[in-house]
Amino acid sequence: MKIAVIRLNMFEHISSDAMKPIFFGIIKSLTPERFGIEFFDERTDRLPERIDADIIAFSVETFTAKRAYILAKKYRTGKNTIVMGGFHASVMADEMLKYADTVLIGDAEGVWERFLADCEKGCPERTYISGETAPLTELHDDGKTYSHRYHGIGVYQLSRGCKFDCAFCSIKTMYRCVRRKPVDMTVRELKAARERIIFFADDNIFYDRASAVELFTALIPLRKKWACQISMDAARDDELLTLMKKSGCILVLMGFESLNAESLSEMHKAANAAADYETVIRNIRRHGLMIYGTFVLGCDGDKPDVFEKTLDFAVRNGIAVTNFNPLIPMPGTKVYEKMEREGRLRYKKWWLSDNYRYGETAFVPKNMTPEELRDGCLDIRTRFYSRGCVIKRLFGNAYNFLPVNFFVFVAANIISRREIKSKQGQILGGVLGEADTDKT
Repeated sequence: MKIAVIRLNMFEHISSDAMKPIFFGIIKSLTPERFGIEFFDERTDRLPERIDADIIAFSVETFTAKRAYILAKKYRTGKNTIVMGGFHASVMADEMLKYADTVLIGDAEGVWERFLADCEKGCPERTYISGETAPLTELHDDGKTYSHRYHGIGVYQLSRGCKFDCAFCSIKTMYRCVRRKPVDMTVRELKAARERIIFFADDNIFYDRASAVELFTALIPLRKKWACQISMDAARDDELLTLMKKSGCILVLMGFESLNAESLSEMHKAANAAADYETVIRNIRRHGLMIYGTFVLGCDGDKPDVFEKTLDFAVRNGIAVTNFNPLIPMPGTKVYEKMEREGRLRYKKWWLSDNYRYGETAFVPKNMTPEELRDGCLDIRTRFYSRGCVIKRLFGNAYNFLPVNFFVFVAANIISRREIKSKQGQILGGVLGEADTDKT
C-alpha cells in the first residue's frame, strides 16, 4: 500500500518560516517497511494536482483545518482512505469525520500501527483513540524523509504536554499529562542529526530541575547550538542558565503574554509575575542568551494603551524576536468556552469561516473594538520589525554579535518581517463555501 503524508499550510502560498515537521519522522518510524510512503510539506513546495496513494494522511491544527477539508475533497477518489489527526482532532473529531474516513485522536504512537493493520484488512475504523500510554518514538532520519533543508535547523522534541494549564492554550486539549523521552534517546537522535542548530519543540523543556540538569549536561559533548521554550521559574535559576549556555543554548522562547496582572490572572498564567519581568530578562541576557518573547493582547483587562506599553517594553528590553498576537479563542479551551457562553464569538467556527482573515479578531473584546485589537497588533508587529528598530535591538546587546547568534537574530527578524506582510489579512486555507462557517 502507498501512503502520502501531508504537512498543511494555513495559506495557499509558500512560507519562509517553515520549520522541520517532527511528525514526518514519527510517522516514518512507526510505518512498517512494506508500505511505500511519501511526504509532502505544503509550506515549502506546491502540492501536486493528484496524489496516487491508497492512504492520504493529514496532521491538522485548528489554523489548518479548513485547508485539510478542502484538500480531502480534492484528493478523494472513492478508492483511497483519508485519515486525519493532530491537535484539532482532540476537540473536533465529529467535525473532521464529515471530511475524513478515519480520525486519529491523540498521539500517533499506538494507533497509527493499528490503523495501518486495519487498512490492510480492508476495514479501518472511523476513530482511533490514543491512551497516552505508548512510549514516545525515537526518530530515525534516513535522509529521505525530509526533502527541504528548513534553514539548516533541526527540530526535535523531548517531551509532550505541559505542566501548566493556561486558559488560552490548546495543549491540554490533547495532553492531560507530560510524557518524556529518556535523555539517552534524545542524545542518540541529536548525535545522528545533520544540523548544527537545533530547536526543541517542547511546550516547556523545563519540567523539573533534576531532569533539566540531566538533559543540559548530556548536551555539552554534542557541541550543538540550540533553542527551546522555558517558563519563568527556569529563567530565575542562575545555575541552570549557566548550564544551558555551556551546553550550547543561544535562545529561549518565553511566554510573557501580558504586562497586566489582571490579564495574567485571567489567562491562568500563574508562573508569571509581570512586575519581575525586567529582572528576569536582565538575568537571561547576563548569561548571553537571546530571548524570543510572545505576548497575547486583547484580554478583558486590556485597554487600548496596551499596544504602546507592550511595544515599548519589548524594545526597551532588547528582546530579539517577538510575536504580538491577538487573543484567539481556540476550540476546547477555557477562553473559547467563556466567549461562547457570553455570546462574544464573532463566528460560529472562525477556523472554517470564509469571512475570517488571519490577524482578525475572532471575538468581541471588552475594552476595545475588534478592529482596534486587529490594527493594534499589526501596528506594533510592523514597528518592531522596522529596519530602525531591528538595528536598535541588534546593537543593544553585544551577545547578538556572536557568530551563530548574529545569524539567528538577523534571519529571524528578516523572516518575521516578511511573514507579517504575506500573512496578514489572508483567508485561511482557501474557500470552503459551507453554511456553518458564517458569522454569528
